[in-house]
Amino acid sequence: MLKASKRLAVPLLAATLGSGGSAQAVEVVDRISTEHLELRLERIAEGLEHPWSVEQLADGRFLVSERPGRLALIDETGDVTHLQGVPEVSAQSQGGLLDVALHPHYGDGERDWLYFTWSKPGAGGTATALSRARLGDGELTDVELLFVQGSYSDPGRHYGSRLAWLPDGTLLMSVGERGSPSRAQDRRDHAGSVLRLTETGGVPDDNPFVGNDEALDEIFTFGNRNPQGLVVTQAGDAWATEHGPLGGDELNRLIGGENYGWPEVSLGKTYVSRRPVGEATLPGMRDPVHVFEDRFAPSGLAEVTSPMFEAWRGNLLAGGLHPEQLYRLTLENAQVVDTELVLDGQIGRIRDVHQGQDGAIYLINDDPQGSLYRLRPVN
Repeated sequence: MLKASKRLAVPLLAATLGSGGSAQAVEVVDRISTEHLELRLERIAEGLEHPWSVEQLADGRFLVSERPGRLALIDETGDVTHLQGVPEVSAQSQGGLLDVALHPHYGDGERDWLYFTWSKPGAGGTATALSRARLGDGELTDVELLFVQGSYSDPGRHYGSRLAWLPDGTLLMSVGERGSPSRAQDRRDHAGSVLRLTETGGVPDDNPFVGNDEALDEIFTFGNRNPQGLVVTQAGDAWATEHGPLGGDELNRLIGGENYGWPEVSLGKTYVSRRPVGEATLPGMRDPVHVFEDRFAPSGLAEVTSPMFEAWRGNLLAGGLHPEQLYRLTLENAQVVDTELVLDGQIGRIRDVHQGQDGAIYLINDDPQGSLYRLRPVN
């Protein structure tokens, strides 16, 4: 674990800004000093109920999922409208409308698909589900259910649900262990795994467990507790941030067929007794690349590739719910060699981190009256 340097920001401001054709913004923090850059934090839109994921369209508008089951469309002025046609989600506990992601060829006309994950109600509880739809005039059209995890269950937590596209056009989807740790070691159960699917929800022929009678074909990795940060870098590497129990929150590089240990291996502790969960490491189980200090509760992960943040290129940005922090992680040879604390409480519980098509960094906070924020250099 690496110790981060802590940077201080100036007090909150309330000046309304223009922003060169992008969404009008309210300045939240005038200047945040980091090792390489001076940053400005702006609020783009507010009044979002427990927003969960943000995606920017090529025309500058934003799609933001709200956990109670609404999909918000935010225009260039910051006005929020809600799209019709979203499936009826189970919005109990941690469930609801969760991640959103565009097809990598969105905009070519044929593949203008929006993918989203959600908690689907059914006999016996709920299941993590994947659907896709087209963006119509004020509504979702051509909605298709592509995948549902193999069993419905309670309790209503640990859905995972992040999405990321691999360079070969297949889709990674995380599924938490749904609050039942032993499920993560059962390869006949989708819970506690990262799946690899085709763009239509099918099974790629070269998935690691295809043809293995002891494992489900969709599984790419297993032994995962609840991955809520997921990104595929420009180099084609898949990374995930994953909730530990009490501490032990991890950054993992995802390798097909690997076992990431939960609950046999963990650096976290039980909530009641504060005793260690499992072993620190075991043969045949992959150790995390990085373990966050204290209780980070990771959610949202992005790679910086924008020329706007030239000094950060190739770094990861990881959001944290419990400490309300954003960290920059510097990678070298698939290892974290440095960390820096970028945000520390300025926007509350960070739920998602997204590099927009305009090159800026966008964040949302998990709150009953949540907001969409933009982070960009001062100059």
